[in-house]
Amino acid sequence: MWPLYAAGFTTAFGAHGIAANLGGFSKDAVTSLMVLGGLLALYDGAEVLLKPLFGTLADRVGARPVLLGGLVAFAAASALYAVADSPGWLWAARLGQGAAASAFSPSASALVARLNPAAKHGRAFGSYGFYKSIGYTLGPLLGGVLVWAGGLRLLFTVLAVLGAAVAVWAALAVPVVPPLPKARQTVLDLARRLADPSFLAPTAALAGATAALSVGVGFLPVSGRAAGLGTVATGAAVSVLAACAAVVQPRAGRALDEGRLTPRTGMIVGLFVAAAGLACAMLPGLTGVLLGAALTGAGTGLITPLGFAALAASTPTERLGQTMGAAELGRELGDAGGPLLVAAVASLATLTYGFAALAILLAAGAATALTRTPRPSTTPRAVNPRNP
Repeated sequence: MWPLYAAGFTTAFGAHGIAANLGGFSKDAVTSLMVLGGLLALYDGAEVLLKPLFGTLADRVGARPVLLGGLVAFAAASALYAVADSPGWLWAARLGQGAAASAFSPSASALVARLNPAAKHGRAFGSYGFYKSIGYTLGPLLGGVLVWAGGLRLLFTVLAVLGAAVAVWAALAVPVVPPLPKARQTVLDLARRLADPSFLAPTAALAGATAALSVGVGFLPVSGRAAGLGTVATGAAVSVLAACAAVVQPRAGRALDEGRLTPRTGMIVGLFVAAAGLACAMLPGLTGVLLGAALTGAGTGLITPLGFAALAASTPTERLGQTMGAAELGRELGDAGGPLLVAAVASLATLTYGFAALAILLAAGAATALTRTPRPSTTPRAVNPRNP
């Protein structure tokens, strides 16, 4: 499992480490806001388009080859800019990183499910989410130190070494998990399965959690600066958000495996907690920023492992890659849609109303799920190939 945790860390560290420092103070930093926006959108756009495709490929040829290929491609794309050191190659490197992450991220999620019995999915996805949260936390901080010391080229060099090291580690330690035989699937069959509540409900909760997390990371510092807080205080608030998410995820997964928590209840509570965090962010001053960060992080940390465990439990084992890729697409849409919603409302009114809009949306989703009677899924529970 450790190479899979490392793969999760790599995608999170690479995404946030570069995104947070592209417009930094190094000599090769991006100075145009238009170029900066394009580079940020390029990475996310590649993930939105390619994650479902690579997830389906993982089901066809096996998740391990797609994982290894994605990690090698990530290392190669990172090395491209580290060697070329040209603004033009920066676009190619960023596109390559996004495409590579689209391959190894859903493959790692599928392997987490395949290599663990269903009774331990909560712990497994909780631990996987914990190390991704560590990557999200350290990315901007450690990435900023690397860019300060040697510019963007040094950061890309470190990412190239990291991707290559994790690829070698995974090749040595992750066992071969052969693809399972599966019945022919038509486009209508796929649409019917993705429209099933057993897929839509966890994916919608994961999208809402990602939207809240993205808004917290992006807009809580803005709210803090408006209240007269310095960069240290606003940076600490973002760290509190990521730390709360990291701490809650393994505990939520353990509670699920021990039967003390169900995915439905946990995801509903998580949405309400995240909504409460965004509501607290509306309060002025340091209190609102810290409370908003802590509750938003706790809510997203509660939802993430439960959502993925619910998807794994309701998905045929031979379709895990496809399901994880489609679920990752939902998360990417939340990652982009949350900030867009808050920014649109804030541009018409104030940032306070932007936080309120997303909080109402999350609370409404939780209330809808609470009033809807759950029905048993007709899809089989995922099993461990070592112990079917």
